[in-house]
Amino acid sequence: MKSTNAFIKIISAIFFILNPIASWAGSNSNQQAVLDPIEIKNFAKDVEKYAASQGARAFIIARAGRPEKDLPKGIKFTHIAIAIYSSITLTDGEQVKGYAIHNLYQKEGELNKSSLVVDYPVDFFWGVQSLKAGLIIPTPQLQQRLIEVIATGKNKQIHNEDYSVIANPFNDQFQNCTEHTLDVINAAIYQTTDIDRLKNNAKAYFKPQRVKISPFKLMLGKMFMDDVTTKDHSKKIYTATFSTIAQYLKNNELLDTAVVFKQNKITPLI
Repeated sequence: MKSTNAFIKIISAIFFILNPIASWAGSNSNQQAVLDPIEIKNFAKDVEKYAASQGARAFIIARAGRPEKDLPKGIKFTHIAIAIYSSITLTDGEQVKGYAIHNLYQKEGELNKSSLVVDYPVDFFWGVQSLKAGLIIPTPQLQQRLIEVIATGKNKQIHNEDYSVIANPFNDQFQNCTEHTLDVINAAIYQTTDIDRLKNNAKAYFKPQRVKISPFKLMLGKMFMDDVTTKDHSKKIYTATFSTIAQYLKNNELLDTAVVFKQNKITPLI
């Protein structure tokens, strides 16, 4: 009995230590709602209405799957994707207009692998811990190019199913949702799916987020979490984030609007 209790304490301590790594691993679907479903639905509709009011036909959308206090410094959201204004067929066969969200999600039961999944705003926000969204609306020209990339399936051509929550955006060894979004954006900008060219251009123009984690925590992460690896990094850990993508577009005059959207407040991101 004592040995069992000691084992439980050790495991609890390990996962407490790993919380800074796990806290931004939010690239999964089929989450359970922790907030009032009616509030989630109303919030999703408000996000759609705001995007539509800005004339957005394609934009980058983000959610917070963990409380903000638990996120590492410089990381505001746990999952991002690309929303495209589309014709949507309802279960009864009726067609309506709305935003379809193109995600890279971790596979259930196989967290070191991912797949591309289309869902909709209510689904996207269903498992959030707070009603907060990030919206990056590119310039109209880039929006059109994003639409074309996804309509022609080029986003699938640059998908790498090998997943790491701290994927290095400068190589193609692993990919997370944010790196995939960056790759799709660059495929639209440079009009290519040549992964070497995409990565070379990212190295030249994109500034990633430095993620500071102790070597001990990283060691435990690699031991106990299937979706954590540093094989694609050198000594320092860098990854793409919602904020760094917004800054990248702004620096290259490809940004229209970037905001943090809450229930009663809209704040400029940069």
